[in-house]
Amino acid sequence: MERQVKDLQPNSLWNHFANLNAVPRASKKEEQVIQFVVDFAKSLHLEHKVDEIGNVIIKKPATAGMESRQTVVLQSHLDMVHQKNNDTVFDFDTEGIKMLIEDDWVKADGTTLGADNGIGVAAIMAILSSDSIAHPPIEALFTIDEETGMTGALGLKGGLLSGSILLNLDTEDDDELTIGCAGGIDVTAKSKVQRIHTPANVNRAFQINVKGLTGGHSGMDIHLGRGNANKMMNRILLELSKVIDLHLVSIDGGGLRNAIPRESVAVVMVPDADEGSFKMKMTELTNNLQLEYQTTDSDFEVEYFLTDASNTVVSQKWSNAMLRAVYSCPNGIYRMSPDIDDLVQTSNNLARIYVQGNSFEALCLTRSSVDTEKFDLVNAISSCFELMGADVEASGSYPGWTPKPNAPIIKLMSDIYQEKYKDKPHVYACHAGLECGILGTNYPGMDMISFGPNIRGAHSPDERVQISSVQKFWDYFTTVLERIPEN
Repeated sequence: MERQVKDLQPNSLWNHFANLNAVPRASKKEEQVIQFVVDFAKSLHLEHKVDEIGNVIIKKPATAGMESRQTVVLQSHLDMVHQKNNDTVFDFDTEGIKMLIEDDWVKADGTTLGADNGIGVAAIMAILSSDSIAHPPIEALFTIDEETGMTGALGLKGGLLSGSILLNLDTEDDDELTIGCAGGIDVTAKSKVQRIHTPANVNRAFQINVKGLTGGHSGMDIHLGRGNANKMMNRILLELSKVIDLHLVSIDGGGLRNAIPRESVAVVMVPDADEGSFKMKMTELTNNLQLEYQTTDSDFEVEYFLTDASNTVVSQKWSNAMLRAVYSCPNGIYRMSPDIDDLVQTSNNLARIYVQGNSFEALCLTRSSVDTEKFDLVNAISSCFELMGADVEASGSYPGWTPKPNAPIIKLMSDIYQEKYKDKPHVYACHAGLECGILGTNYPGMDMISFGPNIRGAHSPDERVQISSVQKFWDYFTTVLERIPEN
């Protein structure tokens, strides 16, 4: 008999995860999942509140005999990244995630799984619904919109929580304890596209598809050197323009700011006389790119085919300026930390390039654990697009999370990990954006730490969570709750 997710152990956690994944929960579209959590709290007769932003807080008293322990905030975010393969037919607004089990992993059928951060949400729900797990007083905090702006954490007011310890369940390696993270900022460039009537001799239209890239999380995976579909498409178009009379019609590349772009589609037109040169150059560029990225993106491919001609094309003056701006835009690692081994300090993800009709848009997510360096990179990105005449806006800045390596909760959790697994955990700061730094602005006295099970491929349709690691995480999590010290 085929295994079902609801049959996995720990049973309560997986059942809550399956129920959660039946609810659409895109960032900025969390109305249904907020109501789902509120209904859950009501079913348990637990005190709960939805703040003016949409964050949900549920409070549960300590189990008998643990009333004098420190109050613990258990925190995860309700939203998930909605990404799917181009050939997957799926409506994130109306459908629940279709889950599959492959060996020791749970994944989705052609879409993101939502284990980031649904496993954390489900684990908290399992604690709240249990009548047998020992725990101190609990304040469960379910934030919204973590993935596209951290607006839930940014909008959470002081005074709503009384806990002295916050356990964030949004780390994706089960041997890691995260004690710090990068901040971030969105950079958006916009411009009007200069279009002209298609010249009479330009009558061959081609669609170019860059696809099959690995993609991934724009913070956690940015150091892996994976291909960026927007950068690759731009390289192809600029190289083509140097050898043939190329006329750009449109580009539609990438998507969400926090996902390394995996696919890009462009339409171009060329004269009949240049068709042979176009095909020769496309073969050369494809071979070069596949050779360069064979290690990181083994399924990468470029395809092109004839398509319908367009009555208008982008002026070559404008397209030349745009292609050079995108070419010069920093992408990937900007600087490694000089203080912490193997930690990316500052990076940029060129997440989206859009040229349609009269509109041009470029979207970036810039991350750094050093605020001044973050804004230095913003200036570099802005300069690239301002030189082509675009308007550039930086918005949604959120702070990093400064590590406090001597906090008592870090020693406690490190000791428990070593005791249970006979090995030291990896205590570190990460380059992803976690909500802890933001939450700490209104709750400065709260000690915070983040941990979780093994999740791979977050923010991409390859996302999966390891079943055995969830079991380890659950065992560790419940032990930590039992050992929270007195006030």
